[in-house]
Amino acid sequence: MPNPDPAGEWRELSERYRQMSDEELLVLARESSELTDIAQQALTQEISYRKLSIPAPAVPVRSIPKTDPDSPYAKDRELVEISTVWSSADAMRLQAVLDGAGIPFYIGPELATGVEEVTSDFSKGLGVKIMSIGRPWARQAMKNYFPVDEPPSEKEQEDQEEEHPVRCPKCHSTEVVFGELIDELADQPPVQPGATPSDFEWTCDSCGHKWVDDGIVGEA
Repeated sequence: MPNPDPAGEWRELSERYRQMSDEELLVLARESSELTDIAQQALTQEISYRKLSIPAPAVPVRSIPKTDPDSPYAKDRELVEISTVWSSADAMRLQAVLDGAGIPFYIGPELATGVEEVTSDFSKGLGVKIMSIGRPWARQAMKNYFPVDEPPSEKEQEDQEEEHPVRCPKCHSTEVVFGELIDELADQPPVQPGATPSDFEWTCDSCGHKWVDDGIVGEA
């Protein structure tokens, strides 16, 4: 039944909240959903007047589900990592795939059960785990997971490294012609005294300079 005197209720509540301590107001603010609209407005006004900040509720850190080691299902319930996500976008993609397959999952050290609960840094890579029994279904579901923010593999990094062209040590031109291995010219005097059988002979097409090195190209 609505209060016939909302103005009177407002004054009464405002006076009550003015007499409460900061700590009492903050405790009440966390339970404000249980208050009437007028009470919420009066409480908000008093908190604003005192310039109080309502701390956000802490996200609880989940513990790894424990099972009885003697249980016949213990192995099935062990958590196993099925993927590592490097961004919230990829985590959302994987979450959609696993949710679609009905597979419960846990992300990061906090074992978040949803991307919105993750508090760790995605850029460092966060493991995604499921119960061991769900691996066959997860393997099938993962065929529909296409991450876009994964770091390159070691081989891809090597392939992406910039190639350094061979340059003439005299004029720095890249118009360089490879000669032959020194051991292939064992019956001929080397271009450069002291050259070993594992060295290469080069000739610069631009200035005609000839030299010998081990064939390992470094940065100019």
